[in-house]
Amino acid sequence: MKNLSRRGFLAGGAAMLAATQLPFSAFAQNNNVLKLSASSRTLDINGRAATVYGLQGPSGQGLILEPEQHFRVDLTNHLDVETLIHWHGQIPPNEQDGVPDMPMPMLKPGEMRSYDFAPQPGTHWMHSHVPMQEMQLLAAPLIVRRKEDVTADRQEVVMFLHDLSFKTPQEVMAEIHTGHGGGGGHGSMASMQGMNHGSAGMGNMGHMMGMNMEMDLNDYDWDAYLANDRTLHDPEIVQVEKRGHVRLRIINASSATTFWIDTGLVTARLVATDGHDIQPVAGKRFGLSMGQRLDIELDLPAETGAWPILALREGAREQTGIILASAGAEIAKIATDASEDAPAFDIDLSQEIQLSAINGVGQRQAQTTHMVMLGGSMDPYVWTIDNAVWGKHKPLHAKHGERVELMFHNMSMMGHPMHLHGHTFQVVGINARRLNGARRDTVYVPPMSMVTVALDAGEAASWMLHCHHMPHLETGMMTEFIVDA
Repeated sequence: MKNLSRRGFLAGGAAMLAATQLPFSAFAQNNNVLKLSASSRTLDINGRAATVYGLQGPSGQGLILEPEQHFRVDLTNHLDVETLIHWHGQIPPNEQDGVPDMPMPMLKPGEMRSYDFAPQPGTHWMHSHVPMQEMQLLAAPLIVRRKEDVTADRQEVVMFLHDLSFKTPQEVMAEIHTGHGGGGGHGSMASMQGMNHGSAGMGNMGHMMGMNMEMDLNDYDWDAYLANDRTLHDPEIVQVEKRGHVRLRIINASSATTFWIDTGLVTARLVATDGHDIQPVAGKRFGLSMGQRLDIELDLPAETGAWPILALREGAREQTGIILASAGAEIAKIATDASEDAPAFDIDLSQEIQLSAINGVGQRQAQTTHMVMLGGSMDPYVWTIDNAVWGKHKPLHAKHGERVELMFHNMSMMGHPMHLHGHTFQVVGINARRLNGARRDTVYVPPMSMVTVALDAGEAASWMLHCHHMPHLETGMMTEFIVDA
């Protein structure tokens, strides 16, 4: 099936989905049931056909819900394999969460299942909870708009990032396991020598950082890096207005790639993380790891022009992106490789420490705390939580309604984006420093660091807690957060 959203997933102003020029009302229809299909599609990647998966909504890849619209979706599996979709960033009833056999089985080919819950507003996404399928691009945006999004004088643009291999996921994993994934090439390692982590109160760990240690950044070199299903050989051109205002909704749906977002000459403000508002942070470069989302507001210049928004692969030169262009602008060709390697992402958590939620979880004494140890190695290629892989894991427990703090302590030399299902949390500690940080559902924990998050235990059920690096998840980096009644 030809890819129906090759021109990307773009909300132009408050009335259009630019990929199809359909008004939002054409598919929102208040609380009518939306149809969603897991199916195969073909992308044109630098002149080469790539057969991948996708999630086809009424107007292309993904879904947009209008303010106060219920999440009423009929999901049909049109693939020739079983699958199940997780609504990343949402808090559905546990049986609708989309984890295979927890508690619902996967959808057989041709089977349909209905979903119905009140959605969380913001920039979210949806994807298969089978790592090998997510590596085949079985993922799409899930945008839940707020009333202020409708009335604001700004254009909404979605930037959906992924990495792609022409090889099968099984071949990719085999190469990673044998150390032939290409990640041992340029940009795979970053020195941690001399990093000033002591200022964050690391104590003995801060002293350790003074040692000549190297972290692993990229354990696989993918064939292409995509923004809205396209590379910089043929990027999406988004028509914008001079002096216009843009809300850029960026979703890192990649399997194993952390990106820096570079807005170039455009003034930018980071205003939300994982769909939750933060105190605005000005800048022109912001990073996000797998599973995370950033909302960035842009104020465009008064003159005619084209403004690339680039996503730079950490520790390497590869880049992808989209181009914002006003009418009549000349659009220059952009190389798929930058002139120098991008730095490692947030080794010292200097970005995370700047962020502060507008609506946090509130001050409350923790009744349950868990130290969650993150470990693993490149050889053998095994990644663990509390020194165990899935199936040999020991679940974390809390009682419904309790304030819980999870202290993610990474003792491996790779960073881990940690995602908790069924909850949102607030970052309240970075190493030994307490703070009122960002609200999230996925937090990045760099090597030899500790990040503490606070949450209120929700529905009594078993919820997944895992690393969102797909090869790490595939090798068992997952456990359960069990909420008892």
